[in-house]
Amino acid sequence: MRTNFVCGNWKMNTTRASAIALAEACVVASRQTPSVRVGIAPPAIWLSDVAATIAGSSVALFAQNGHPAASGAFTGESSYAMLKEAGAIGLLVGHSERRQLFGETDAVVATKVAAARALGLEVILCVGETLEERDGGTTLQVVNRQVDAGLAEIATLDGITIAYEPVWAIGTGRNATAAQAQEVHAAIRSRLAIRFGAQAAAVVIQYGGSVKPETAASLLAESDVDGALVGGASLDSAAFGSIIAAGAL
Repeated sequence: MRTNFVCGNWKMNTTRASAIALAEACVVASRQTPSVRVGIAPPAIWLSDVAATIAGSSVALFAQNGHPAASGAFTGESSYAMLKEAGAIGLLVGHSERRQLFGETDAVVATKVAAARALGLEVILCVGETLEERDGGTTLQVVNRQVDAGLAEIATLDGITIAYEPVWAIGTGRNATAAQAQEVHAAIRSRLAIRFGAQAAAVVIQYGGSVKPETAASLLAESDVDGALVGGASLDSAAFGSIIAAGAL
């Protein structure tokens, strides 16, 4: 039995004060909906403050990015060990914004996933197709490639969550229908089963891409949609709380 997992990706938003306030609201929401796992991914600069705020709660703290090297001349980067010391128990890898805006390739994503798991950090591996790929009928080929590549250097699915985020639905207000999400999620699970066997049945596969309170319930009702990776709506505590609540329905 998989537990629905709703995680908020705050991206490059919040001040210290608003990050703490959002984290406090997430603690309340998680206590009100204990059957749903709740996570948040604040900007790295606020990780320690947010970690202190959620201490003692079940809210899981994720970083949005990190560098897989243990240390070195990588100006502006944070190592996984640094993120872990700041309180993160995992991180996002392969988000479309990292792939598109910062040039992260499938090979880079694979290295990041392997390094994170080697250090005991959980990974939310993000995959998804562009509008051109969707319209061209290559959605499953693209997603399967990203899944295969991202997990190429690990031996088990322990500590891995997959987030299907159609690029055309991120920050656009457009949303994949529940049926479209289910089709891709089921395909991802089948793809995982080819290499990892029975482990695939236990993997949480989140949907991400303009998730809102009014769309969350129908998405999360699908059999292979096990939660949500939420962007903009996670910055509104009431909206995010509603999405979390939808995961318990």
